[in-house]
Amino acid sequence: MNVTNFLKKHYKHFNAASVIDAAEAYKVHLNDGGKMLITLAGAMSTAELGIILAEMIRQDKVHAISCTGANLEEDIFNLVAHDYYERVPHYRELSAQDEEDLLSRHMNRVTDTCIPEEEAMRRIEHTVLKFWQKADQAGESYFPHEFFYQILLSGELEQYYQIDPKNSWMLEAAKKNLPIIVPGWEDSTLGNIYAGHVISGDIKNIHTVKTGIQYMMYLADFYTNTATEESKIGFFQIGGGIAGDFPICVVPMLHQDLQRTSVPLWGYFAQISDSTTSYGSYSGAVPNEKITWGKLGKDTPKFVIESDATIVAPLIFAIVLDM
Repeated sequence: MNVTNFLKKHYKHFNAASVIDAAEAYKVHLNDGGKMLITLAGAMSTAELGIILAEMIRQDKVHAISCTGANLEEDIFNLVAHDYYERVPHYRELSAQDEEDLLSRHMNRVTDTCIPEEEAMRRIEHTVLKFWQKADQAGESYFPHEFFYQILLSGELEQYYQIDPKNSWMLEAAKKNLPIIVPGWEDSTLGNIYAGHVISGDIKNIHTVKTGIQYMMYLADFYTNTATEESKIGFFQIGGGIAGDFPICVVPMLHQDLQRTSVPLWGYFAQISDSTTSYGSYSGAVPNEKITWGKLGKDTPKFVIESDATIVAPLIFAIVLDM
């Protein structure tokens, strides 16, 4: 029995049923000519979602991605330093002293996984700094994801690959020049490193790396030029936070601030989140609240799955891929 048949046989009610409904509606949206934007919050790259997300990109099931700076860089960290990662399955039992011991070994913990600073972060810093400085000296500026596209397509990191490159979603995105939006990139390891190099004078122009406002302008152009009534863009949200809230706001911005009222609303919405409905929380807001902000319509297909995205997202993608 394949994955899809198994899920359809056993996932009948509650959050399980929502998994099936969201996945089937995703397929309908694409089959009707729609496009799909996926948002990545949390640490999905360190959770190795790239194994199946890369396949989604290869098969044109994803047409744009909005992610945190952490997810952008951590897929590359995993690509070049996977053998140096350490898993800590007993992370719930760690003492403060255990955590300090990890710090002394330069092992940065993300739940049950430790990222090695020297082999991952500093190795990438050495490479990306050359690309930052080259652009800086030429008076050029690029988005964070564009710098990574340049690096990946140059082949400079190939000597360090420690996973099958087909499992890197960033590498697949680079091959397709997939639109990526990285709101709040400054809140990431490389964002901090970039700030340090600007402060130290290694980079002269702070705007060598483009900003979040420019990302919104980039997204506005993408949405305006891509979304039509015949080919709407769907919104598949993994987690919450800025990776989701930033891009979904492009529609009311286009309508209310630019008077581009002919641009359609998002044509599909699904969210996987372990954030329950709460007071004032974006991550815990039900989809209907987004109607009041001009993001979704009353007839937009809407789905919420209250669960762990590391469990649910691969299952939905498997159905979309007919696995």
